[in-house]
Parts: sequence; structure tokens; C-alpha cells
Amino acid sequence: MDPAGFTEFDAALRDGRSVHIRAMRPADEAELLQAFERMSDDARYMRFMRSVREPNTERLRKALASFPENGLGIVATVPAADGYDIVGSAIYVIGEDRTRCEFAINVGSAFGGAGLARTLMTALIDSAGQRGLAEMDGFVLAANQPMLGLARRLGFTISRDPDDPAARVCRLPLGKP
Repeated sequence: MDPAGFTEFDAALRDGRSVHIRAMRPADEAELLQAFERMSDDARYMRFMRSVREPNTERLRKALASFPENGLGIVATVPAADGYDIVGSAIYVIGEDRTRCEFAINVGSAFGGAGLARTLMTALIDSAGQRGLAEMDGFVLAANQPMLGLARRLGFTISRDPDDPAARVCRLPLGKP
């Protein structure tokens, strides 16, 4: 088991490729930044819900340092010439009330449609539930139909964000805190 309490595993994707799923660690910073650089402008917009040209390194470092106390980050890795590449990532951040969390996910375009997003989200949901969190929420652009479809298949309810007509709120009860 990883120090974050997450049990790493290998996953076979629908197209036959395999990825290794494990908890994020501060040493992943450079690979996470490389993964950001590989994202298309459209993928960045869907993930961050706005145009983002440069990664926020300070925010990344704070997030990595906050895990596992304030949430969990997991990555999907594949072997690469320099060691490994991160081809997908998912996080949840625990809210101030300590009973809810908010998720975010990113899958590299070369791995889209292969089942990696479902694998990451399922692992994230399982971890949050085992941690005793009551609910998982996420904000998704209305235009991001693949993510909204996945959220529905995973049991999330989808509603309009009252503060942003271009966004949807995905909500999943996890059990009792």
C-alpha cells in the first residue's frame, strides 16, 4: 500500500494497453508538468474550464504537498525513455467540512476512449468512500459530453451550476461519513 493509503495496481485498457495506477507524489512534479505540455488547447480548456497557457507550478506544489491529508491524487503511468510518462491523473480535494470532496481528472489524448478515465474515477471514488467521505462533487463544462456521460454511468447526478450556465455540477453520494 502506498503511504497515501492507496493501493497501486496495473490496469488493462480496452485497447489492450496497460497502465500503472498509483498515488501521486511530490517527485511527480516534472512529469505532471510534461503531461500539461502534451495537452492540446482544447483539452486544457475542458480540464481547467478556461484557457490556460502556462501551468501554475506553485498551485501544483501546494496540491502535492497537501496529499494525503487534504485529499488524494492518483496517476496513470506508462514506461518511457526517461523512466515513465503520466498519461492520466485524477484528484479529489477534501472540503472544509471534511465530509465532501471535489474531483478533477485529466486523460492524455492518446489514451482517450480506452477506459482510462473510468479506471481513474472508479479508483478515486473507491478511495474517497473508504476514507469515509459522504459526497464527491465535480464541475464539468456542459460541452464536455464525454466526461458528463462517464459521470452519469458512474452514478453521478448532473445539474446546472447556478453560478455558471456553461458548467454542470456532478454529484455522487459516497455513503455515511
